[in-house]
Amino acid sequence: MAEQSTRPVEPAGTGPERLRVFLVDDHAMFRAGVRAELGAHVEVVGEASTVAEAVSRIAATEPDVVLLDVHMPDGGGRAVLEAMRRSHPQVRFLALSVSDAAEDVIGLIRAGARGYVTKTISPDELAAAIRRVADGDAVFSPRLAGFVLDAFAARPDAPVADPELDQLTNREREVLRLLARGYAYKEIARELYISIKTVETHVSNVLRKLQMSNRYELSRWAADRRLV
Repeated sequence: MAEQSTRPVEPAGTGPERLRVFLVDDHAMFRAGVRAELGAHVEVVGEASTVAEAVSRIAATEPDVVLLDVHMPDGGGRAVLEAMRRSHPQVRFLALSVSDAAEDVIGLIRAGARGYVTKTISPDELAAAIRRVADGDAVFSPRLAGFVLDAFAARPDAPVADPELDQLTNREREVLRLLARGYAYKEIARELYISIKTVETHVSNVLRKLQMSNRYELSRWAADRRLV
């Protein structure tokens, strides 16, 4: 189902110059699809599949907007943001992810993204979202905006942070989320394309970091933070 925009916006390709956009995603087929769909709206000036590659190429091309995947090896989208926000503050970032988990949304916004939309968004709506981000607006899929509002409403004078959650790697968070949804280790391994032994290692690390003793405590902890 396509995302719904909150107000009409001109297509991203209108105006004297097309916006310069950079794609960061570790799936080549997805990048190719986005490039093809956005070709009539923006100028795609580059793409990257890893954090290190993204940091280097964004610095070299200095795009207007970066479309940023959340979950990649070596820290994912958040690592890219943290590496770029001081050296290239003029570059704006729009998270484009399959994940609609509250902690992913809050984490990316906290790191400096101007918006967060899911990969169910239509090409025209994505082009409009890019334009809005380039113009300085904050853009969210409707349901995801609620996560940000709730986070700030709960503690308006505090940073959106969770020290316990922040100590987990992206992969550990993915394993935790699936575990909390009731997946068996074998199912988690199949879903994330990793071995069962690797799943066991991640679960052991999460238990140690959070100082818990079993998966049931982890499930309750994850549910309390709306990670499920």
